[in-house]
Amino acid sequence: MPAPSDNMKINSDRLWDSLMEMAKIGPGVAGGNNRQTLTDEDGEGRHLFKAWCEAAGCTMGLDQMGNMFARREGTDPDALPVYVGSHLDTQPTGGKYDGVLGVLGGLEIIRSLNDLNIKTKHPIVVTNWTNEEGTRYAPPMLASGVFGGQHTQDWAYALEDASGKKFGDELARIGWRGDEVVGERKMHAFFELHIEQGPILEAEDKMIGVVTHGQGLSWTQVTVTGKDSHTGSTPMPMRRNAGLGMARMLELVDQIAWSHKPDAVGAAGHIDVFPNSRNVIPGRVVFTVDFRSPQLDVIKDMEDKFREGAAQIAGAMGLGIAFEKVGGFDPVEFDEGCVSAVRGAAERLGYSHRDLISGAGHDACWINAVAPTAMVMCPCVDGLSHNEAEEISAEWAAAGANVLFHAVVETAELVE
Repeated sequence: MPAPSDNMKINSDRLWDSLMEMAKIGPGVAGGNNRQTLTDEDGEGRHLFKAWCEAAGCTMGLDQMGNMFARREGTDPDALPVYVGSHLDTQPTGGKYDGVLGVLGGLEIIRSLNDLNIKTKHPIVVTNWTNEEGTRYAPPMLASGVFGGQHTQDWAYALEDASGKKFGDELARIGWRGDEVVGERKMHAFFELHIEQGPILEAEDKMIGVVTHGQGLSWTQVTVTGKDSHTGSTPMPMRRNAGLGMARMLELVDQIAWSHKPDAVGAAGHIDVFPNSRNVIPGRVVFTVDFRSPQLDVIKDMEDKFREGAAQIAGAMGLGIAFEKVGGFDPVEFDEGCVSAVRGAAERLGYSHRDLISGAGHDACWINAVAPTAMVMCPCVDGLSHNEAEEISAEWAAAGANVLFHAVVETAELVE
């Protein structure tokens, strides 16, 4: 299929202005955004996005999970559309770019094609997926998960936020529950542009991340049981210190992750210590081990080595131990053809680039199960995200959107 010429670029000023205009909706307290899913602010952002899409000549579709689909027609009415997009919802203390860049970068493709009077064989559809962040309603990537067959719609509708409000009720309340059956749309391909949310691209002075895989994840909750006793009067040889046992197990987690470098990672982020008193040796601790890798066999190996090693530590210290698998998903390998389109676009446009494995979950990870999929990433300052101080440059935004533009248009097939 013909590739776009290297002088075909998006309007970078217009893209940046759109990002700043969207950021006015649901402002945070420290320069970022608080536009959580299914809030009034989410509804307002959706209205602005819809207005922009319709002004660009698109028709707007809406499914029963609130996913928005802005369609630019192709020349072949029977050709499956090329989809592009991300999400407009944010964390409670979110930045202005996480997710939003991918949606408005998709819109900028449509606007630029209109400016250049370019037609494509396949339609192009810009998508806003509902509740990617999963802050108000867990889990994250909820609506794309329903679309991709990971969750049922009834289950999603019944989810409640901290105040007991149900997802389905709030979706209807803000007026963004559509009639279209979720998941019935067929895709020729899907592309997602996102900020890296990590430090690699900036540290290596690369403009573009070509995302080849999404990490798999394993969460194991560990309960270590010892005996509560006085810190001052219990002799060292007679202690059953669950806290000390956990410390040795956390060192084991780190060793295991390092043994599968460079792509595997591991840590424990959630730790509860009981009774958590200054002068009581902990009698029980509960912590969750988070292992991640782009290779499923590596994740399984890390799980097995940890369980075996932790049991040995507990046995040697006279501690009880119990394991419970509390979450996880398999690694994602993105479509070779779509990944090649992204890499080729970066090379054609002269942007420095490197292959990346996404350490975070994205809507693309679920859509990958039902359509050929790939992701484009651009740097963010200090790798910071899920924070109001999240920042990117207009140059980075433009580079990512230009690569997205070329990959999408090439896949949608230029009409000469």
